Amino acid sequence: MNDFFDNQKLLLLIRKRFLHFVVIGVVAVLLSAVFSSPRFITPKFKSSARLYPINLAVMSTESETEQLLEIISSNDIKQQMIDVFHLNEVYDIPKDDPQYLTNMLSEYNSNVSAKKTEFETVELSVLDKDPVRACQMVDSIIHFYNLKVREMHSAKNWEVVKIVSDNIRQKKREQDSLLQLINQEREQYQILDFNTQVREITRGYMEALSAGRENSPGGREIKKLYGNLSTKGGETFVLENRFRKTTQIIDSLIVIYDTNLSEAKKQITYCHVVEKPVPADKKAYPVRWMLVAMTLVSSLFLSFLLFIILDYYRKK
Repeated sequence: MNDFFDNQKLLLLIRKRFLHFVVIGVVAVLLSAVFSSPRFITPKFKSSARLYPINLAVMSTESETEQLLEIISSNDIKQQMIDVFHLNEVYDIPKDDPQYLTNMLSEYNSNVSAKKTEFETVELSVLDKDPVRACQMVDSIIHFYNLKVREMHSAKNWEVVKIVSDNIRQKKREQDSLLQLINQEREQYQILDFNTQVREITRGYMEALSAGRENSPGGREIKKLYGNLSTKGGETFVLENRFRKTTQIIDSLIVIYDTNLSEAKKQITYCHVVEKPVPADKKAYPVRWMLVAMTLVSSLFLSFLLFIILDYYRKK
């Protein structure tokens, strides 16, 4: 075995078997050319697009490009594509196959790909025997991607709208109760605005006392209001403050409600199509010259090893 791979003997073997190598090479080229023809391998056309993500919310540590890739690769979009384009018929996979879904997704993944480029865009590619369908599939994936993101964002915004709407209703009920109590205080005790009245009535009462008019009709009215403020003024003051605070909270909730309602109804896209897909006019698969070259190299290499082994055992 020491001279099994001796260089001189290998070169001698090549010269000795040169005609065999030529015949094997020619046969390999002819067979690979025949079996890589459209009669044996269905040619496929490639359609592709380049997408740049926009309007995406930050999620964990993922970049917007990674989010785009994640959503495009979701089973929801794959299932929509399978249903819309009847890919079970295109890929010849019967629906009654026990492993239908596994086989469908495997075939889909082998024909549809998405990858991140060095410029943070996503290259989306589809292989199909029909160039027009390949182009339509790329367009549809982009469309379903936008719908999926819009649905995700809308669901979040509608959830906020529902919560805020409930809070607004609760605060308005509280506001109505406070207003009812304030109106009762106003009707029974004539306390319309505590902060304003307490200053004016106190001054008027003090003036009536100093002028000796506290028992006059006007003085008795001022004294009554002064007594009302003394006994019910603090309560009214608290009610008015709570009413103002509740009104401010309602106003802030309405802003949140309007913002999220607008976002929930917003019809926008979530990617820029940097490069639009077009139907290909030249097949992308199979690459015949590559198949022929690989077949030629592999057949010559295997035959070379076989001849080495045969010659070695023949000399033993």
